[in-house]
Amino acid sequence: MKACVMCGGLGTRLRPLTLERPKPLIPLLNKPSVVHLIEHLRGEGVTDVVMTLGYLGEMIEEAVSDIEGVNTTCVYEKSALGTAGGVRNAREHLRSGTFMVVGGDHVLDLQLNRIYRFHEQSDAIVTIGLICIDNPFEYGICDMDARNVIHRFIEKPDPGEAFSNLINTGVYVCNPEILDWIPDEGMCDFAKDVFPALLDAGEEIDGYLVQGRWTDIGNHEMYRTACKWKLDKMYAQGPTPTPNVDPASDATDRIRDPVSIGEGTTIGSAMIVGPVVIGEDTVIGDDVVIGPHTTIGSGCVIEDGAHILTSYIFDDVRIGKGSLVFSSILDTGSRVRENCSLETGTVLGSRAVVNDYAILSDVLIWHDKVVREGEHTRNNMVDQ
Repeated sequence: MKACVMCGGLGTRLRPLTLERPKPLIPLLNKPSVVHLIEHLRGEGVTDVVMTLGYLGEMIEEAVSDIEGVNTTCVYEKSALGTAGGVRNAREHLRSGTFMVVGGDHVLDLQLNRIYRFHEQSDAIVTIGLICIDNPFEYGICDMDARNVIHRFIEKPDPGEAFSNLINTGVYVCNPEILDWIPDEGMCDFAKDVFPALLDAGEEIDGYLVQGRWTDIGNHEMYRTACKWKLDKMYAQGPTPTPNVDPASDATDRIRDPVSIGEGTTIGSAMIVGPVVIGEDTVIGDDVVIGPHTTIGSGCVIEDGAHILTSYIFDDVRIGKGSLVFSSILDTGSRVRENCSLETGTVLGSRAVVNDYAILSDVLIWHDKVVREGEHTRNNMVDQ
């Protein structure tokens, strides 16, 4: 099986997290999300992956270069080409047979092998992976009959226009003939351009209702959702080994599985309630409360009395004594001083500093910005 993984986007809705990294490299349980994706593709039987790269693509190529069990080819886009345009740019690697298209920002555990095998037995030029969701208004929806044939699409319907809650996941299994339907140059999108043209010409497009979970990490809320359900999967993994803790503390009685703790991490008299993932060489102080649904990266310091709940902390972050962090995202190298409060929806960019007694609520703080001591703010601090 062959897959084309689309990684050309800028990830603007995820700023500041994408100011210094491409969206597919945002950490998910302390590992780049695109690595999770390729490992899932490998588990579904994919042996060859073609990566279409744009913004900071060299970083993605380096991150995926040593994934075992798949042959990876990288193709660069000089400018944004859209989903179909990106596939056209990689067509010399896709003409030899059936291939799958997957978004590089997808987080999923879908049964992709099944949709691939279904397509190989159908007469359709392309099969679209579909799932049902409660709120389809931010996605493209499809009208599919009981024979799996799709009859119409609409992108991001307004209330009253939605004829279905079957949404297009952006997972496509294609015959190589679809490359002939993509214009030779310019921006081109599968859902907006290629699929309507196929239907107008009387070509068959099939849908396949895929079982499993899927999201993209298009914004901060979607990213938090992806982290939460990835963490929930830890419940099936069983008890985890006892981490390095202070022998004089009672931390082992306060750690409730599922918890994954990296080598070299030390823990004082903290309470950790899973699901939680903590990286390597991190220091957790006394009277700290962590979890559930929290990840903490490597090389972090969590000082005494800090509380971190349902938050996603990247590498080399320091959180000061008595500070509270909940439902927030803290990028690499950020600093939260003592007795601060970071409330739901707060995102700190890399190396941002929040000084003592500051209170932040649902704000974006760009990289290298400094929040003054005692400041209470709901206003973003961004570069214009």
